[in-house]
Amino acid sequence: MTPLRILYVSDGRPGHFHLAEGVIAALARIADVETRRVLIKRRRMVPGRYLRALATVGWCAPDQLLKMGYGLDAGEVKGADLIVSSGGETLPVNLAAKRLLGAENIFIGSTRGIDAEEFSLIVSSYERHAGLPHHLVTLKPSALDPDALGRPERVPTFGEDNPPKLAGLLIGGDSGLFKYRQKEWLSLFSFAREVSRAWGTRWLVSTSPRTPPDIAQAAFDLAKDKGVVADFIDYKLAGPGTLEKIFSRADVILCSEDSSTMISEAVWARLPVVGISPAHHAFKPEELEYRLLLKQNNWCRFLPIARLSVAHFGEALSEIEPLSENPLDRLAGELKARLPDLFRL
Repeated sequence: MTPLRILYVSDGRPGHFHLAEGVIAALARIADVETRRVLIKRRRMVPGRYLRALATVGWCAPDQLLKMGYGLDAGEVKGADLIVSSGGETLPVNLAAKRLLGAENIFIGSTRGIDAEEFSLIVSSYERHAGLPHHLVTLKPSALDPDALGRPERVPTFGEDNPPKLAGLLIGGDSGLFKYRQKEWLSLFSFAREVSRAWGTRWLVSTSPRTPPDIAQAAFDLAKDKGVVADFIDYKLAGPGTLEKIFSRADVILCSEDSSTMISEAVWARLPVVGISPAHHAFKPEELEYRLLLKQNNWCRFLPIARLSVAHFGEALSEIEPLSENPLDRLAGELKARLPDLFRL
């Protein structure tokens, strides 16, 4: 087979490009791929909704759309068999490149009202799309490889009868509809101590970009007790790439629910995951739907911080059934089944 040439359109936002990179990583499991990344930025004077509308009408030349909306020359999107992107800002570029090249195209996420027939495949994480001809419903893609992390294929059931030796504690912060009170964070740290006393479990603790300084300091203070914390990672010092250090060692994960990415990647890594939420929180409809997908598949359980106890934590863990296969391989098989012509090049 000749290499599969992929044009990867990115808006530079981690929540988007991690999804696209997950799809590309899955494709690389079954084909030689050559990937070229194009970083785009929409011109402020041109509304995104206007560009999305123009991207689907025949009278607007795709090269003109690229130039007008993004300052891109048509030559910058040449030489590809497949276009992959995620994020609303990338939609017009994805469609313009498809028209210019006559290539297949994959989009991950919501198409903002654009007809599904404009895409070879739409990768979605919402059950309402299951069975639709242009949609593939799956766990949010990630380039993370559980096998490379040394994760076991079969994970035992954890709980009070089989407590984890090491548990990851991923700490987020206020974001959108999530507002934490200081006393909730302190209650969480007290809970971590209780689990250590009851089970002998030690914690792998990591902060995140949105963790407030005083809470990061409180987590650091918790980590001084080596009987409770086996390792502490301060994101502001360590930078990106910290999750893999937790995922490769932890038996289970306790994660603040403000970060859908952290929860989803922990599930992807074949870990039992319990999400925790503050009293003041809400979800956008699509995020609520995704949480339901995780729960219904028994990949995750969710608890309010106010209900955290050793008993409730043990009960939640006992109900979880982690993935037993490498999700990259599963996604690769689904992509090959849905786009077979790509692999006959």
